[in-house]
Amino acid sequence: MCRHAERVSGPMTVSGAQLQDYFAALAYPVSRKDLVRWGQENGLSTEMLQALRLLPEGSFNSPAELSEALKLR
Repeated sequence: MCRHAERVSGPMTVSGAQLQDYFAALAYPVSRKDLVRWGQENGLSTEMLQALRLLPEGSFNSPAELSEALKLR
């Protein structure tokens, strides 16, 4: 199971830059499956959860790699 960032309360409506900060706190490498689980546990929006579900299978080794896959830059 993914060791993840501190849980946030309520629905998460954040910008790409803010989301990068959340992703920076994750323990890497992290899989798509664990990212989706983390998003569900932390109240990510339906749109953001869908974006996580559309990521390629496999693991992401850094916040930069994850951001690039999500086109947050």
